Amino acid sequence: MSNTDLIIEERSRDIGDFLVGRLIPFRKKRMVGPFIFIDHMGPEKLGPEKYMDVDRHPHIGLATLTYLLEGEIMHRDSIGTEQRIRPGSVNLMVAGKGVTHTERTPDDMRGGREFTMHGYQIWIALPEKLENMDPEFYHVSKDELPAWSEKGAHFTLVAGEGFGKKSPVPTYSDLFMVSVKAEEDFALDIAGNLEGEIGICIVEGSVNACDQEVGAGNMLVSKLDNQCALQVKKGTYLLLFGGQPLDGERHIYWNFVSSDRETIEKAKEDWKEKRFPEIPGDNTYVPLPE
Repeated sequence: MSNTDLIIEERSRDIGDFLVGRLIPFRKKRMVGPFIFIDHMGPEKLGPEKYMDVDRHPHIGLATLTYLLEGEIMHRDSIGTEQRIRPGSVNLMVAGKGVTHTERTPDDMRGGREFTMHGYQIWIALPEKLENMDPEFYHVSKDELPAWSEKGAHFTLVAGEGFGKKSPVPTYSDLFMVSVKAEEDFALDIAGNLEGEIGICIVEGSVNACDQEVGAGNMLVSKLDNQCALQVKKGTYLLLFGGQPLDGERHIYWNFVSSDRETIEKAKEDWKEKRFPEIPGDNTYVPLPE
């Protein structure tokens, strides 16, 4: 996905042990571990005439992680990947020195019934030594991800390490992403289960943090590494993510992330001059926003 419509939420607030905002980046917290951008897709009704069509656009310096809750997407990229993603599975595209891709509703889902598209696309900045690596792509199906139930909730380890488990999704720094579905009211205690900075995205339902109720559409960022405790309401769905901070500041412009501003300026010129790699059979082009 392209973050052409990226809006930084300026109303982030402090409620004690947590900062509360509307996804990242926001004013008081630009990154959580290596996670630099989160895009919440939907939930939105698509079909029979309205579909997802994200034309060819570029990325550098990051890995994009797509995790769907509902709907399906066909991913195509300039390294030759053609991969359909379904709910609960993971697509990870490592942009490195430069890649282009498209994301569209699959052909066999067009012209028929209405369906819901809902999910998250997450940008993970790469360590400086890997920012210029060759692009890579990985797909991990839902049944390959570690999943378990405890304390009244169902957990899935989407990426990284946590709760004594390890996801098969490749990672390039110390991080975690965990899906949590509350089957009853329960206390979420992260201490000893996850390492590093911790973000909590409330997809559905609500949690009680520092004696305040925080509802869906918000993100909590713990001020304390490696620990935080929440009361989670039955029916709530959370994404936990974070990890160890990266090696220095990252700059972000449109779909480009880098530790070096000059690298971003070069990428802007390369895209305008159409020097990025192409996707076989796709000549669409999203202009650089001015």
